[in-house]
Amino acid sequence: MQNRQEKISQVIVTAGQMRDIEERIFAAGMPVVALMEKVAGLIARRIQEIPPTPLKKQGYFASNTLLKTGKSRVGILVGPGHNGGDALVVARELRFRGYEVWIYAPFSKFKELTSQHLQYAQSLGIPIYQTIEQLPDSDLLIDGLFGFGLERNLTDPIASAINQLNELPVPIYSIDLPSGLHTDTGIVLGTAIRASHTFCLGLWKLAFFQDQALEYLGKAELIDFDIPLADVEAVLKDAPKIKRITPATAIATLPLPRPSVTHKYKEGHLLLICGSRRYAGGAILTGLGARASGVGMLSIAVPESLKSLLVSHLPEALIVGCPETETGAIAHLQLPENTDLSSFNAIACGPGLTRDATPIVQEVIESERPLILDADGLNILAQMGAIATLKKRQAITVLTPHAGEFQRLFPDVADAKDDRIKAVQEAAVQSGAVVLLKGARTAIANPQGAVWLIPESTPALARGGSGDVLTGLLGGLLAQAGTKQIPVEDIVATASWWHSQAGIIAAQERTELGVDAFTLTQYLMKALSN
Repeated sequence: MQNRQEKISQVIVTAGQMRDIEERIFAAGMPVVALMEKVAGLIARRIQEIPPTPLKKQGYFASNTLLKTGKSRVGILVGPGHNGGDALVVARELRFRGYEVWIYAPFSKFKELTSQHLQYAQSLGIPIYQTIEQLPDSDLLIDGLFGFGLERNLTDPIASAINQLNELPVPIYSIDLPSGLHTDTGIVLGTAIRASHTFCLGLWKLAFFQDQALEYLGKAELIDFDIPLADVEAVLKDAPKIKRITPATAIATLPLPRPSVTHKYKEGHLLLICGSRRYAGGAILTGLGARASGVGMLSIAVPESLKSLLVSHLPEALIVGCPETETGAIAHLQLPENTDLSSFNAIACGPGLTRDATPIVQEVIESERPLILDADGLNILAQMGAIATLKKRQAITVLTPHAGEFQRLFPDVADAKDDRIKAVQEAAVQSGAVVLLKGARTAIANPQGAVWLIPESTPALARGGSGDVLTGLLGGLLAQAGTKQIPVEDIVATASWWHSQAGIIAAQERTELGVDAFTLTQYLMKALSN
C-alpha cells in the first residue's frame, strides 16, 4: 500500500481544485495564519539547505552565496495576496537567522494578514522599497508577488519591474509558481518571473507540466505541508485523474519479478513492423528498444533487403523478410507459415516505414491485436482520418505522436502548444486510443480522460531515432502486459518514464550533445539499476 508521501507526490491539480482543497482545510478549523507560518518556515529552511549554485544571466555570472555568515543579502518580492504574506514570513525568518533582508512591496493595498506581516517586518527594521530603482544589490531574490490562480495579464508598472528583475544576475526563488504564469496552462500572462528554483506548495500544479512554462520554473520541488489526503480525495473524486509518474509507481508496473517457472512465450511475443531501404536504422533502433524491454519473443518484419542487416544487430530476434516495393518499403506482410497477426501479444508499427507502406498500416489497424502506431504509421493514419478510423477498432490502440504529428492526426483538437494536457485528453476521448504526446513533459491520456505526466526529461532526447527506441521499448512492455493483465495506460506511462530516465542518466555522463539514439539504448538497463 502506498504511503501518504508517495500518493501526494503523484497528485496534480488545477487552480480551482487547489482553491477548493484549501477551503476545506480552512473550513475544518485550520487558521490561515498557522498554515502561512508552517509553509514559510519550510521554505526558509530549504533556502538555507540548498547549496550555492552558479548562475548565468545576461552574460554575467553570479553565485548564490547563502553561507549563513549573516552577510548574505536577500531581496523579498511581496505581492498583495497571501503569496506575499508567505514571502514576508520567509523574510522575517531569514532576518532572525542573520541574513541581510530587504523587501520590495510595490502595491498600495494588501490582504489583511499580508498587511500585518508587512507592518511587523517594518517594526523589525527591515527596509521596504516601492520602486525598482531603489532596490539594493542582492545575492538572492524571493518571488512572492503572485501565487496560483492568476488569470489576468500583468501590466505596467509591475510588468516592467518583473522584466528588470529578470535581468539581474542573481538567482530568483519563486513561491508556489513564478509570478505571471497561468496555473493551469503555463502561459505567460504578459510577462513572468524567470525563476532559478520554484517551491510548489502542497500539491503539484498543472503549469509544472506544460512545455511553455519550463523555461520560467527553473528547478522545481514540492513543499509538502501535510494536506490531509481525505481533503484531496474529496475534491478530486469526480474529476478525471491527472497523475505524476514517480519512480516507485513506474517500477511497480514493470513485469517484475518473473515467476520462477516460465518460458519465452509466457513473457510476450511482439511483432515490430518497421524499416525501409531509406530508413534501415529505424528498424534497428526500434528492435534494440524492444530487446531492452525483456520481451520473451521478438519478431521484426522488414523489407527483404534489410534482413541480413537486422540479423547482425539482433541475432536473438526472428527477422521476417517481406516483399518490397520499388522504393524499398514493405509491399505486404509475409509472416512465417502457420502465423498471422493474431499470433502476437502486441504489434508496433511505423518507424522508418515511409508512406509507401500504407497497405501495411491499414492491415494492422484492421487486426484485433493491441497496436502501437508511431512515425509513418501515424502519418498514414492521419491520411486515413484518425478519429473515424480508430473508432472502428475494437482492440487497444496506442498512438505516440510528437507535436507536429499530433496536429496532423487531430486537426480539430485545441492546439497542444497552448494546453497540451487538455489537448491530449480531448484526442484520447475522441479517438478511443491511448495517446502519448511527446515533449519536454510527455503527457499520456486514456479514452476516459485520465492523464499521466512524466515529470522530467532531457533535451538530449531531441535527436532522430530517440522515438524509435521508445516505440520498441513500449511494444515489448505492452506484449508482456497482455500476459499479466497490467493496465495499458500504466504500461505506456512506465515506458515513457523509463525512456526519459535513460536519457537523463546518459546526458549526465556524456553531456546533452553525446546522447545519440543508439547510445540511448545502452542506458536503458542502467536507468533501472540506479
